[in-house]
Amino acid sequence: MPITGEPPTPAPVFLSVVAPAHNEAGNAVALVREVEAAIAPFCAERGEAWEFVAVDDGSTDDTRARLLALAADRPWLRVIAMTRTPPGRGAGQSAAFHAGFRAAHGSLIATLDADLQNDPADIPRLIDLLGRHRADMVQGDRSRNRRDNLVRRAGSVVGRRFRGWILGDRVRDTGCSLRVMKREIALALPLEFRGMHRFIPATASAMGFRVIETPVTHRPRVAGETKYGMGITQRALPGLIDCFAVRWMSRRRRWTANTEVTPTQGRAEIRPASAAPAGASR
Repeated sequence: MPITGEPPTPAPVFLSVVAPAHNEAGNAVALVREVEAAIAPFCAERGEAWEFVAVDDGSTDDTRARLLALAADRPWLRVIAMTRTPPGRGAGQSAAFHAGFRAAHGSLIATLDADLQNDPADIPRLIDLLGRHRADMVQGDRSRNRRDNLVRRAGSVVGRRFRGWILGDRVRDTGCSLRVMKREIALALPLEFRGMHRFIPATASAMGFRVIETPVTHRPRVAGETKYGMGITQRALPGLIDCFAVRWMSRRRRWTANTEVTPTQGRAEIRPASAAPAGASR
C-alpha cells in the first residue's frame, strides 16, 4: 500500500510524438490540435498513455509561448527548449530530435515536422504496420504525393542512388520526417552530428533493425518558411560526404549493451574470442 501523500506511479507511456520546431508560431496551434485529434482517440481505444514532445529549437518568434499556452490544459503536451543554440538560429533538426528522444518516455516514438506538411493522421496506420510486419521502424514515403519540379526530382534520384551505392540504403524517401520506431533505435542514433537525421533509416538498418517503408500524405506548407532545408547544389556535396561519414561510423560502431553480474549468480559465461562477430575489429 502506498505511503499517504506519496504521488501515484505514472502509467507507462506507449507513444511519444516528437516534433522539432524553429519559428513555427503560425503552425504551432494547428499542429497540437491535429496531433491530439489523431492520437488521443487511437491511444484511448487501446487504453494506452501518450505524449507529444514539442522541441523549440531556438525560435525567435512566439513558437514557445504558443506551445506553453496550449500545454497549460494539456498534460500530455511537453515543451522542450533547446539551449546553447547559435544566436538567432536553431541547433538543427538532428540535434532537436536528439533532445526530444531523450526527453520522451514512450516505448514507441513517432516523429514528424512541425510545419504541417506531415499529416499526424498517418501515425496510427504506421503503428499498425509496425506490429503487423514485426518491424522495428516504419518510414514514411512522400514521393508519390509530392509535386516537385524536374530539377528536384532528378536530385532526389541521384541522391538515392548514391546512398544505395555507399550505404546499401534502399529507403526511397529517407528525408521524410514522418516515421514510427522503437525507443531503443531512437536512443542509439548518433544525432549529435549535423545532418544525421537524413540517415535515420539507414543507421537503423545498419544496426540490424528491420525497417519498412509506406506511402504517407504530403501537404503544402501554408504558414512560415522552410527552416532546415537547403537547395540542390548546397546539399549535393555535403550529402555525399555525409554518406561516407555514416558508412565510416557504421563499420566502427560497437554495441554497448551490458548487465551487472554478481557472485550469487555463479560464473558469468565468457564468450571465446573465436565467437566474435565476423569482420569485427579488435
